[in-house]
Amino acid sequence: MSKHGSDTEHRPILHALAGQAQNGTLARREFLALASTFGASASVAYGLLGLTAPGVAHAGTPNKGGILRIGGRVMDITDPRKFSWSEQGNIARTICESLVRWEEDATLAPLLLQAWEVSDDARSYTLRARQGVTWSNGDVFDAVDIVHNLTRWCDSHAEGNSMASRMSALIDPDTGKAADGAIEQLDDTTVRLNLTRPDITLIAGMVDYPALIVHRSFGDTDSLLQTPIGTGAFEMVSLEIGHKAVVKRRESGSWWGGEAHLDGVEFIDYGADPTSIVAAFDAGEIDANDETPADFTDAMTGLGLVPETRSTANTIVARMRVDEPPFDNKQFRNAIQMAVNNEITLLLGINGDGTVGENHHVAPSQPEYAQLPPPVFDPERALEMAQEVGLADVEFELTSIDGDWRTVTTDAIGAQLRDAGFNMRRKIIAGNTFWNAWTSYPFSTTSWGGRPLGVQVLALAYKTGQPWNETGFSDPEFDALLEQAVGLVDADARREVMAKMQHILRDSGIIIQPYWRNQTMHHTDRVQNYSRHTYRELHLEHVWMEA
Repeated sequence: MSKHGSDTEHRPILHALAGQAQNGTLARREFLALASTFGASASVAYGLLGLTAPGVAHAGTPNKGGILRIGGRVMDITDPRKFSWSEQGNIARTICESLVRWEEDATLAPLLLQAWEVSDDARSYTLRARQGVTWSNGDVFDAVDIVHNLTRWCDSHAEGNSMASRMSALIDPDTGKAADGAIEQLDDTTVRLNLTRPDITLIAGMVDYPALIVHRSFGDTDSLLQTPIGTGAFEMVSLEIGHKAVVKRRESGSWWGGEAHLDGVEFIDYGADPTSIVAAFDAGEIDANDETPADFTDAMTGLGLVPETRSTANTIVARMRVDEPPFDNKQFRNAIQMAVNNEITLLLGINGDGTVGENHHVAPSQPEYAQLPPPVFDPERALEMAQEVGLADVEFELTSIDGDWRTVTTDAIGAQLRDAGFNMRRKIIAGNTFWNAWTSYPFSTTSWGGRPLGVQVLALAYKTGQPWNETGFSDPEFDALLEQAVGLVDADARREVMAKMQHILRDSGIIIQPYWRNQTMHHTDRVQNYSRHTYRELHLEHVWMEA
């Protein structure tokens, strides 16, 4: 067994992984992700490579006080396991926390867990609750809360519960719930997970925003707005969808991490139009935003704001539902895909501020990425293919959200389809309406965040029957390869399986995935320790403001 602590450094599996990293068959980021998955702390993981773990830099001496005002979308926060948008997670994360956190160096660090242990075959996980954590209602956080959340995550019958996709190795396919004996409480602080099959992604699945931990009393119909009990550094004050959310420094009980520097945080919704955020900065109404579109970066920096930029595995996907005509025809989907040049879409959509995608939704920065030949761009042949199946003249809609880079990117895709001769019309939908039905449009674009492991994205987005499978794609061979991949520790073996899955996805024609985004956000120079996370997470407990 491995343990998240110093006694893991002599473990054979970690030395084997380190050897692969040193001989170049395993990228450093993948080594750090896998080593931490199997329980190695950052210091141990770096030490196995002969390196010193980087420290956390803090600028100056923190001040206590001040209200941080963030311009960004304000959405409903009901049940975290049903969250679909990072904006929901950023608000809820102020009051709730996850078991594990994804750090900037790709390591997975304990948060509400003190430690975890993983068997060499990745079929047994032992989770140890952090001691000294108190809920905002005064209850002690312990193994009962961990069991409660895991059990809820494993309920695949709960509508919109995407956590079931991440916990599938714990679920009985016959009942759609946690298998008998899969979740075992050993004592007040320890939980053992007995998986139905090997799965190296289980810990990585616990870092995602739908994995925020709720109190043991949180029921299937409860909402964080009505029962805002949390372990975080802040408490909920109010939330008005589409307008403002307000949190204050925690007063009920003490936060296990010390005390937040800020008096509170306000999330202020200015809609989807980025010019409204520019105006808000200019008027002194906000101190920071949560994202700056590429074509507004220079304007905001020109206001004297501080940019925070990071390359990411975040992207946009133009996806076609395989159960909606004319997209139920594979050759037609392939034709649509062939008519779009991803380099042009990157340039027009986000001013080239990223890297070109390859229509299979696995990023070069993700550890399992397998390099394939670039996708074919041939608009003339694309129209011929549509003609061959009698669909060249059929009219179809391409739908997107309004008012930001997603609209512009979708316009760029639509323009190329028209140039190729397709009978396409654009449809733009306001934010709240779009989000309510985001998986149902026959042909639309949606933004996707990156995850620590590429297999996580494939399981969430393309596995048969999952809540976030917005294409309706279902392929038994793909599902079987995915189940095989998540159980493989060896990087080369897993990459061979990933290459097959990437081929299947691209050949299916279900998506145009044009680019990977660099992401930027801005803040005033008063705001300190406000950084761009690779997954667009906001961690505000240690942010402070100069007087």
